[in-house]
Amino acid sequence: MHSSYIFEYQNENEFKVKERTLRKYNMLAYKELVFKYYPELRNGNFLGSLVNRNQKERTKSYELELPTDELFKKVHGDVKLHYTVYEDKKIILLTNITPDDILAEGHRTELTTYKGVMISKSNPQKDIFKVNLLNMLNK
Repeated sequence: MHSSYIFEYQNENEFKVKERTLRKYNMLAYKELVFKYYPELRNGNFLGSLVNRNQKERTKSYELELPTDELFKKVHGDVKLHYTVYEDKKIILLTNITPDDILAEGHRTELTTYKGVMISKSNPQKDIFKVNLLNMLNK
């Protein structure tokens, strides 16, 4: 019988907060994560790029880039799932979803959007400037 991997969390509350924020503000990345990537990971198909291998603890750490809007990427950075695999224990430790700042802020306060991109409350002028600059460069 094929045994699947189990998800555990480095900090479950913080991870779930970022996951909910992703669902609210970036549905494409959330849908791919939940309906495509999580089942693949559970089946032992480790997606993304291998960023670290620890021979002593027998772990592998991965970063998986989630699909998102190009404008969002340019303003806030790539949306990535960070996880560590314990192959001998059949455990996947979900460690983080980045970009940290905007996802954590999106949970604390209701974020506004400008031309389809989340704008942080801590530095809205910078984000709006980036969106306008990118739009001008694309014309």
